[in-house]
Amino acid sequence: MSDDMTYGTSNTGANEESLRMVSSQPIGNEPVSDEELRPHVLDGFIGQPRLKAQLQLFLDAARKRDVPPDHILLAGPPGLGKTTLAMIVANELEVPIRVTSGPAVQHAGDLASILSSLDTGEVLFIDEIHRLPRAAEELLYIAMEDFRVDVMVGKGPGASSIPLTLPRFTVIGATTREGMLPSPLRARFGFTAHLDFYPHEELEKLIERSANVLGVNLDEGSAHELALRSRGTPRIANRLLRRVRDWAIVHDLIVVRPEDVKEALALYQIDSEGLDRLDIAVLNAIVRNFNGGPVGLNNLAAMVGEESETVETVCEPYLVREGFLVRTPKGRVATEKAWQHLGLTPNDDVSKLF
Repeated sequence: MSDDMTYGTSNTGANEESLRMVSSQPIGNEPVSDEELRPHVLDGFIGQPRLKAQLQLFLDAARKRDVPPDHILLAGPPGLGKTTLAMIVANELEVPIRVTSGPAVQHAGDLASILSSLDTGEVLFIDEIHRLPRAAEELLYIAMEDFRVDVMVGKGPGASSIPLTLPRFTVIGATTREGMLPSPLRARFGFTAHLDFYPHEELEKLIERSANVLGVNLDEGSAHELALRSRGTPRIANRLLRRVRDWAIVHDLIVVRPEDVKEALALYQIDSEGLDRLDIAVLNAIVRNFNGGPVGLNNLAAMVGEESETVETVCEPYLVREGFLVRTPKGRVATEKAWQHLGLTPNDDVSKLF
């Protein structure tokens, strides 16, 4: 397939702010970007082995039937590779991909314009699909199932609906909050993939691959130290690797040792468990100021000087998942692991609880 066909398709009538064509291939001698850290084929995607096997079978079957595959929903926390998988699907199928997001589609007409400009077999990737406006969702229902959109002509009593037939295409939706998707929309996806957090072993492989792309020479054990601090998330792993690369450049290091990783990330206040400044502040507040809890969210947020929503959505999920914090009907309680991480001895009440 030619580059013109893949990346030069006209988007006549589409909302330019809500739509862009994306190529996963670098252009000329441009510097290494996040796009280049992404694998372009499914075999090169590290981690999520069960999901990869399911998706490979799904795509192979579509290729053998010589029809575009069913619509795909990618669900999971941020930074685990949903956008990367969407790019890989389009690349594996050798078809163009259009990229937009739920917040960028402000009106149903924006989505109708995008859908009417799609070609046969093309992939439409909608990030944060749970944030589509209600009217756009209802338009998408019909387009995904019947491959048509109803265009309203005129206003008032004289308005009429004209059905516009669409070529068969594939929608890939990505969401961090699958529960917010209305059931009719969720039911239109033929394949739903749930992405899980990465174990340290898989993150090490991903970091080593990214280090080769970025030209960072990691000593034995350095990738392991980075993986321990990456919260099970590839996006965070790549971000920390870039900061370690900066450290190596400034200090004229040819090889980055595990000790260098520890020093570099200590500068950014990231400890051995991946906890950052705000995480430590939350644990310190619960343990030192509230004797381990329970403490209400609003009181905790006021103590650390952050908004309640920030503490609840940014800090708590990781702290709870890693066993530093538990949520109880009376409030947040620090676990024995949290006390030990801060170098303190838990009081008797905490020891009895855990």
